[in-house]
Amino acid sequence: MAEVLFVSKPVAPPWNDSSKNLVRDIAGHLERHSPVLMGRPGQACPIDRGRVEAVYGAASEGSFAPSIRENLGVFRHLLLGRSVELWHFFFAPNPKSSAAGRLAGAIRRVPSVHTVCSVPADTISVRRLLFADATVALSRSAYERFRQEGVSESALRVIPPSVPPLAKPTTNERRELRRKHDLPADAPVWIYPGDLEFGGGAEIALQGFAAWNRREATLLMACRRKTPQADEALARLRTQVKRWGIEPQVRWVGETREIHELLALSDFVVMVNQTAYAKMDYPLVALESMCLGRPVLVGTGTPSAELAEDGGAVAVETNAEALAEAIEGLSADQAASAEVRRKARELAMSRFSPRAVATAYELLYEEIHG
Repeated sequence: MAEVLFVSKPVAPPWNDSSKNLVRDIAGHLERHSPVLMGRPGQACPIDRGRVEAVYGAASEGSFAPSIRENLGVFRHLLLGRSVELWHFFFAPNPKSSAAGRLAGAIRRVPSVHTVCSVPADTISVRRLLFADATVALSRSAYERFRQEGVSESALRVIPPSVPPLAKPTTNERRELRRKHDLPADAPVWIYPGDLEFGGGAEIALQGFAAWNRREATLLMACRRKTPQADEALARLRTQVKRWGIEPQVRWVGETREIHELLALSDFVVMVNQTAYAKMDYPLVALESMCLGRPVLVGTGTPSAELAEDGGAVAVETNAEALAEAIEGLSADQAASAEVRRKARELAMSRFSPRAVATAYELLYEEIHG
């Protein structure tokens, strides 16, 4: 059985990073290939079949990105590590990592796949950063950008990300979750589970909530600290919240291990970002929300808007007024809201299932290495 080395961040808890979660779920559902994961010393393999190689050092707190030293260790492993039949890279294209992947592939002559976990800024030329035998875009939007920049169609594929199945909560379970988290049983609850410092989604969520003007409602800001700039963004947003008069209704949750519970108890999941920069084309938390049967609102003109094409999400213009209007419409039309919830779960459980996505990758592996 051919071995595939997954070149990624350490595939180990906590499971708070879209790219390493994607690696775990694809590797865990391969049937015709044996996965090799990059991890840390002494860690257990997070999937039933396969193995872990200790490429990284002991875990350190407070950073989502590997250090320069750790990246050098990955490069050393590609050059000197045990031979495998194929490499599968998972990272956002950048000059240093792409150059390292290109050089290692040329020296070792190992066929490779590169899943572009996050598209670079529009000002960066993607074509110069792609190096693998096959490049996988997670959305049609990314695929079209790569193609328009001159990347050969024969080297491009579109394979969406995946999301493990989550149990859809019953009405009683949602009430219990609200009681647990000290939230009103029947009042509207929004949640923004995105970045503070990228995409503008946090400010749009807060402004839209203020414009909706429902004093009984609550907005949960479940935002993780990706970079040091998040502190500055948080301070600015807190000041705006006071100015808009919604401070008592906004709960700053931060990063939490109870995110699935908060998504399940919420009425609306707001991900109306202006760009997909620094995040997966279809954010994992949006797919998880769909799996839970929650209405997800996404921004038009972004890759996430593709989720709305089959009715599994609601695409709105990326401004506060449009967001408030869309939520008012869903609140007033219970039948339409129920249909969005139904289609959201249906889409998540079919198109974005780990088994379906892993099958697509295995076909690509076989196409590349025979």
